[in-house]
Amino acid sequence: MKKNVKKVVLAYSGGLDTSTILKWLQDEYNAEVITFTADLGQGEEVEPARQKALACGIKPENIFILDIQEEFVRDYVFPMFRANAIYEGEYLLGTSIARPLIAKKQIEIANKMGADAVSHGATGKGNDQVRFELGYLGLNPDITVIAPWREWDLNSREKLLAYAKEHGIEIDKKHIDENGNPVISPYSMDANLLHISYEGLSLEDPDVQPAEDMWLWTNSPENAPNTPEYITIGYKNGDPISINGEELSPAKLLKKLNDYGNTHGIGRIDIVENRYVGMKARGCYETPGGTIMLKAHRAIESICLDREETHLKDGMIAKYAELIYNGFWFSPEREMMQAAIDKTQEHVEGEVRLKLYKGNVIVVGRTSPKSLFSEEHSTFEADDVYNQKDAEGFIRLNALRFIIEGHTRGSKK
Repeated sequence: MKKNVKKVVLAYSGGLDTSTILKWLQDEYNAEVITFTADLGQGEEVEPARQKALACGIKPENIFILDIQEEFVRDYVFPMFRANAIYEGEYLLGTSIARPLIAKKQIEIANKMGADAVSHGATGKGNDQVRFELGYLGLNPDITVIAPWREWDLNSREKLLAYAKEHGIEIDKKHIDENGNPVISPYSMDANLLHISYEGLSLEDPDVQPAEDMWLWTNSPENAPNTPEYITIGYKNGDPISINGEELSPAKLLKKLNDYGNTHGIGRIDIVENRYVGMKARGCYETPGGTIMLKAHRAIESICLDREETHLKDGMIAKYAELIYNGFWFSPEREMMQAAIDKTQEHVEGEVRLKLYKGNVIVVGRTSPKSLFSEEHSTFEADDVYNQKDAEGFIRLNALRFIIEGHTRGSKK
């Protein structure tokens, strides 16, 4: 049974799916629709969404198009990279980390405009429906959520196009051929400043190699320059702040790292991941700047963090990444973990030098005014600060429980 909804804030891209949803919300709920289009650095013009919304009868004052690239990188991407978050050993969470910010903006607009509902275009089979809705309800427990893909029967591209034609919705030429028949896109793609993803169709067979022309951002490692390029990334409080001595805003810094990564074929992965909703899914991702950042951050941490700090923090990576992947960004447990992670970053400061070459990110140097690396203690040459005889007592104390066990239970065979 449909709830009585007066105003709904729709996460709107201007594409076929969300334009169809917009009209469907108007018809099925008789609701006033407010559109929100996020510029997350996805590389597409967002202003056309305004004209499409106007064409669907949306009032100008009900159209919100916001450039949130800096907020995205500063408040979402950077905190995640302080944790060295990586899901199932490979995925750098480019889609997952964008959803909480979109949800947050929808709720802010709903509060501002007096809307009683929010809506998204995620299907009923994927993770994004969970991520959006956990965000909505975590920020406003009383908001009504409308998920059209779980309600309507427009479950094919043909039905979507037929609905769009029937209701006078503008259809991009890329969706139809010269005879008016639907064109099936080769992949389902999602992009923002951190990454671009590819799923579906030919990729649904995990044994089929992706076509080279699928990859839209990066050069193939084979076609990357034959000469390596060296860059230096500066860090302060665990966040990158400069490249080659030039201080940059968070979004501009990530864009520049993307450029380096794209040129040198860095950041491609092809994985099968375990979705939160229970199924396995194959995804191909390009995360050029993020791949560089992860390598650099681990390098600067290696000289700035104490051993036990490092090991405790590393033990949190899998859980922290899982929380983001599953949509629990606004949960108390993620915030608790973030507070601990951020505490470790107070002394993570300095510079990391990297060599970029044919898909590889190679650390060639790291320096910090707060480095815990002591050449005097680490040298293989003679020194005056470390008495090697001290190691004997250290070893025997650590072996004490083994010695007691051996005397009590007998030697192990």
